[in-house]
Amino acid sequence: MVTSLRTYDDWKHCITELCRIPLTLDYVEARLVVLRDPADHGTQKFITTWGEEHRKRVVAWFEQAERELR
Repeated sequence: MVTSLRTYDDWKHCITELCRIPLTLDYVEARLVVLRDPADHGTQKFITTWGEEHRKRVVAWFEQAERELR
């Protein structure tokens, strides 16, 4: 389980401040396409590394970011 990313704010801080990735609508939508595709190699690796429950949380956080950007 990923203990350092428990909330949307934790995740957003990690993405935007620590990783310096801007949360643009294009980026968010692209990540959602990949993370929602169980056949995608990157998604399979994500699940193997972090677990299905964390993938679901990350998808929800990307969806929240998408709502904020619209």
